[in-house]
Amino acid sequence: MDYKKIHIPVMVKEVLEVLNPKENGIYVDTTVGCGGHSLEILKRLGQEGKLIGIDRDASAISCCQEVLNDSRVILKQASFSRLKEVLSELNIDRIDGIIFDLGVSMLQLKDFSRGFSFHSDERLDMRMDQSLPLTAWDVVNRYPEQKLERIFRDYGDEPFARKIARQIVKFRGKKTIDTCKELADLVKSVVSERKKIHPATKVFQAIRIEVNREVEELQEGLKQAVQLLKAGGRICVISYHSGEERIVKNFFREEEKKGNIRILNKKPILPSLEEVVINPSARSARLRGGEKL
Repeated sequence: MDYKKIHIPVMVKEVLEVLNPKENGIYVDTTVGCGGHSLEILKRLGQEGKLIGIDRDASAISCCQEVLNDSRVILKQASFSRLKEVLSELNIDRIDGIIFDLGVSMLQLKDFSRGFSFHSDERLDMRMDQSLPLTAWDVVNRYPEQKLERIFRDYGDEPFARKIARQIVKFRGKKTIDTCKELADLVKSVVSERKKIHPATKVFQAIRIEVNREVEELQEGLKQAVQLLKAGGRICVISYHSGEERIVKNFFREEEKKGNIRILNKKPILPSLEEVVINPSARSARLRGGEKL
């Protein structure tokens, strides 16, 4: 599969306006993916500039090696919580800008063997980092009903959380739920059709967040990012669902209260209608930016 053809970076123009890259600055892309945002930042850097591309997914690092084949680029596989550790290993203690493009990538969704997509007959997995011990299969087949309900409600904003959790426990009493399609069909039997999204979207999102500890990783990553920024340095975060958006909004507000950052946009920046037409996956994107004081 040619991942570069399926990957369209979201809100590139808006990201560059927020980051406002300096010619010889040091920039970090914490979700480098296939290198879409990184490549645009790189185009604006001079010979002394530096770009650190980080991703917890090894296949993402492989994907962007060709796109970002440049002496100014360093690629590292790591999670958000290891941000300071990775930069310390590179003898970098201050940066000029950092971007987080949250959520699941097309790279992961289109590779059915990764077990992220509800169209997949592959085993439930959903690990962004294949070395993680917990899989989606473990969550679905081993978590008690109350814990499943809480995850679906808190991480997926799923109104039918209790009903779905009960049905999963009932079903797995007869046999394990092994594939993405099995789970998707089960959820579909409980949830009525939704206009814009697949009935299983919220449940899959919630399980993915649980498996990858996305809430804890995001909170720690944002904290480390602000600590690493130079005065005048910029942070840019793109979120895709209400849970992520809430964490980012509250973090920015707290940091502004403490006098650590200045919020650049009081309300999130939304993608243009033109972009959503070209790239429908951008429709739920929300961008927030801050400047270190």
